[in-house]
Amino acid sequence: MMPPPEANCKLVQHLGECKRDAILNIDTSFNETTVTAVASSIVNLIEFLKRDRQCRFTTLIDITAVDYPGRERRFDVIYHFLSMALRQRLRVKVGIREGSAVPSIFDIHASANWFEREVFDMYGIQFSGHPDLRRILTDYGFEGHPLRKDFPLTGFTELRYDEEQKRVVYQPVNLVQEFRQFDFLSPWEGADQIRADRAHENDE
Repeated sequence: MMPPPEANCKLVQHLGECKRDAILNIDTSFNETTVTAVASSIVNLIEFLKRDRQCRFTTLIDITAVDYPGRERRFDVIYHFLSMALRQRLRVKVGIREGSAVPSIFDIHASANWFEREVFDMYGIQFSGHPDLRRILTDYGFEGHPLRKDFPLTGFTELRYDEEQKRVVYQPVNLVQEFRQFDFLSPWEGADQIRADRAHENDE
């Protein structure tokens, strides 16, 4: 159930009044509220969102990230929250440069433990203050971070069963080219050209 627009307006006004220094921008497109926050203030802001009586975003739904390779602040780290008391959802995001760390929110939301580990594993983003920041989805010794847009689709190593050794072995993937460059566009954006080519073939 979507909250009424006036509920989002009240939330935006309240956050603007109380956390002006921690917030860069607030957007309410499609009746969804997205807060762009200052990375260094993320812990303080999320603590406020959880404890404040007009917010009560006590449930952390997810932490994820988005990779923008051509941008100075390459990554957006994105948090999704739910206030069951107010029946509202909130998205908070921070932009960071490659190699920079984001403060962990583990002490506020214990469920952030595995969420932050997943973002670290998939994107290589560090969370300072995390009690046990290590890979969670990939294997031990895995090279690279699979959800970065410059990660090759074939990966760097392959796993197979060796009949002679009678065990599973890892070996480097033999690629014709070490890196494959993509334009990062959706495959659907070429659909019009495909239809035009097929129509041309049918005419012939």
